[in-house]
Formats: sequence, C-alpha cells, structure tokens
Amino acid sequence: MIVDVNVTLSRWPFRRLAGDESADLVSSLRRHGVMQAWAGSYDGILHRDIAGVNARLAADCRTFGQDFLVPFGSINPRLPDWQEDLRRCHEDYKMPGIRLHPNYHGYDLRDPAFAELLKLAAAKAMVVQIALCMEDERTQHPLMRVPPVDVAPLADRLKAEPALRLVILNCYPQLALTELVRVAPAGQVCFDLAMVEGVGGVARLVQSLSIERVLFGSHSPLFYMDAAHLKMKESGLTDAQQNAIYSENALRLLNR
Repeated sequence: MIVDVNVTLSRWPFRRLAGDESADLVSSLRRHGVMQAWAGSYDGILHRDIAGVNARLAADCRTFGQDFLVPFGSINPRLPDWQEDLRRCHEDYKMPGIRLHPNYHGYDLRDPAFAELLKLAAAKAMVVQIALCMEDERTQHPLMRVPPVDVAPLADRLKAEPALRLVILNCYPQLALTELVRVAPAGQVCFDLAMVEGVGGVARLVQSLSIERVLFGSHSPLFYMDAAHLKMKESGLTDAQQNAIYSENALRLLNR
C-alpha cells in the first residue's frame, strides 16, 4: 500500500504536464500502486480567489477520487478573511489538512499571521503542509523567480504549538540536513522525499531524522512517480522500513 502525501490537481501555471487532468492523474497514481493521495491545487499558488480554489479541489476529489484523493486546501494568510477559508476547509469540506506556499504568497515564517494560522489549524486538529519550493530555481520563468522558504524561524513556531502536525514538502536539497535535524525535534514534524537527490539519499534522510519522520511523496504530476519509486528501490532499507515510509507513517499522522 502506498500513501502519496504530495500530489497536486489542476494546471501548473507555466507549462502543461502529463497528468494535469484529474482523471489521468488518478489513473496514473493507481497504476503505480497508490491507494491514497493527499492532494493540493496548483490554483492555490497564484489565484486570489482561494474560496473558489478550495471548492473546486473538494469537488474534484469527490468526482475523480472519492476515498482516494484526500483534499488539502490552500490558505493564504496575506489575503482578507483567510480565517473563513480555513473554516470552510475544516467544516464545509471536511478536509483533514491544508497546504501552504509562503514563498509564493509573500510572507515568511516570522509573520504573526502565520503563527495565528498554525494556532487555529492545531486547534482544529488539521495537518499543515508547507511546500518549501515547487521547482528548481533554474527552471523557473525569468519573471517569476521564487526562492525556497526560509525555515530558520520554524523551530520556535513549532515549540509554541506542540499539538500541531506538520509535513514539510520538497525540503531537500533546498534544506540542508543540519537544518532538518534542528527543526525535527521541535514538534510533530515529518518530511517527504520528493526532492531527495543522490545515491542513498532516502537512507541518509532516514538516518538523520528517524524512520518515523519520513513520508512518501512523489510531487506528481510536476515530477514523475517513477523517480520516487527508484529512490525507494535503491535506498537499501528493509521491507519494514519501506512500508513505514510508503504508508504507515502517513496513516498514523493523518489519524492521530
């Protein structure tokens, strides 16, 4: 069984992708053995109508992947009435979590609104995902250069919200292992492997963080699912360790 914690619906703003139609993406994920996928929306990155983004996401997850696609709504705390967007995600759409893009939305992790957002999400027992980046800066449009999120303030934020369940997406190599080790003990933090690079990269991540903190994420459809599988195949981890990463850690985090 595979739980993919990092897939995204709708259209990537800068080019067409294989799998950017929801039906095609679900079909591809199922072919690769995925039994559950945590889905955000590309629309949540640049659209200002976040309420519309989340309504479409919830509808697409029901239409194309009922009991398969798990919607993670977008929240932009720099927009007016973002608290109402969070309420809708939790109460109207029954979303178990949200996905944040601080670098695209123009705030850093020292922002008081970010602290308020974490506090409200923790009170609602929602999982929070933070995408540190979406693609390598070298492949970005020259008029849309977006640096990775600076995680330096995150440890202090997490200590203030010990009940918060946090998933850091696309964290490595943008985030050095030394920084990961500093952030991890600050709270209930997990990291996906979508951007792990190099031979033995997943094994190094496990060794640095512990097996319980590593989740399977493909970053589909922006990245190919085969790449994530190859990282697991060459990792040298035991079957029990691979099962933990493929599904057990994510299910435990979601249902905690």
